[in-house]
Amino acid sequence: MEKYVLITGASSGLGKATAQALAQKGFKVFAGIRKPQDKELLEQLHSGIIPVFIDVTNDDSVNCAFEKIKSMTDNLFALVNNAGIALAGPVEYIPVDILKKQFEVNVFGAIRTAQKALPLMKNLEDCRIVNISSMASYGIFPFISPYCVSKRALDMFFNSLILESKNPALKVVSIKPGVVSTPIWNKSVEESLKNLESLCAEGKQKYSKEFDFLIQNANKNTTKGLNPQEVAQLVCSVLTIKNPKLSYNIGKDSVFSKFMSYLPLNVCNFLVKTGLKNRINS
Repeated sequence: MEKYVLITGASSGLGKATAQALAQKGFKVFAGIRKPQDKELLEQLHSGIIPVFIDVTNDDSVNCAFEKIKSMTDNLFALVNNAGIALAGPVEYIPVDILKKQFEVNVFGAIRTAQKALPLMKNLEDCRIVNISSMASYGIFPFISPYCVSKRALDMFFNSLILESKNPALKVVSIKPGVVSTPIWNKSVEESLKNLESLCAEGKQKYSKEFDFLIQNANKNTTKGLNPQEVAQLVCSVLTIKNPKLSYNIGKDSVFSKFMSYLPLNVCNFLVKTGLKNRINS
């Protein structure tokens, strides 16, 4: 029997690489896109990729996407929640609307999509949800608290699903990459600049050095991080092995972040603040 997988945010970067890798493994992949021009590009990658228009922040869009999916299959083997954005700003001044936008995509969007996917999984002997979380879920990164908190919330919500689900076939996995070379960082820079403009004059002056550093670091991450193919192959492994783990770290920085999270909070905070100060000054 053919195995169908839905992956959100498949237009570029990690999502696109994962859609292609899964199709090459023999899966039928519903690849979530938001722009018409992305449809043909994905179809050219592999015949097993089926582009689906889906905006995870919009109920009507998600409903329409699942109507298309249900017209082709009654069973969905896996959902890969990949759609996400990264927003930055100092807690002292960050507009609440930015926090809402961060959660609408990274958390509520994933939950909205999962709630539609779960009924298509109830008759399968094996079904899976894979969340592309982040090392940021450990919460030790200053000035990107919206992103950190959203990824932490994503992990916590879906761990609750593990505890609550009455479907014994369901497996839920969190993948926590380190920095991945994807367009999310360019988009993050654009959003960060908008956020900086929205700060009051006092906030702009107070955190100008930190924002300059964050923007430079984000630009560097666009080319210096993990190859998206590495994460894509891990997703393939999680969807093909019999008993995947609940959580995976990939990338040295992700493993280091996990280690840091075990330290007493005051020690962790001291090390992070000192490291940030030194990097900004250099």
